[in-house]
Amino acid sequence: MSSEALKTAYVEEVIEGLPAGAVTGRESFRDQWAVVVRSEALGEVMEALRDRWGFRYLIDVTAVDFHPRSPRFQVVYHLWCHERNALLRVKTWVESDPPSVPSMTALWATANWHERECFDLFGIHFDGHPDLRRILLPESWEGHPLRKDYPTEGPDWDVD
Repeated sequence: MSSEALKTAYVEEVIEGLPAGAVTGRESFRDQWAVVVRSEALGEVMEALRDRWGFRYLIDVTAVDFHPRSPRFQVVYHLWCHERNALLRVKTWVESDPPSVPSMTALWATANWHERECFDLFGIHFDGHPDLRRILLPESWEGHPLRKDYPTEGPDWDVD
């Protein structure tokens, strides 16, 4: 069996082994797997992926704005398993206002800055985050520039 086939078999085994009822969808594109989980089960799924399945490296956290669709936001986590050389994306839909999901800082220290960036640019709140504040833009900045309803001309600058 090729290394790609072994990796695919492993990721499929991982997805099947996630907590019952947590997974609402799965997808694969060019041998890159993604699993969609209920936001209420996100913490349990992420802990299982780290502790049981070896996805110990959180590469990135980002979001996608599907405005005007509802739910509007999808938060996306990119996880890596060094032992199996496997990438897995974990996606969850966010329906609340303001949009919020549990923070993963207790599982991965690097989630701290990733979640702050996602908050800064999309306005996603991460419940339980130890220091949720802007990281790229000044604290006085209004709005979140990666939202699709953000004005394309930017804020109203007074250049006099």
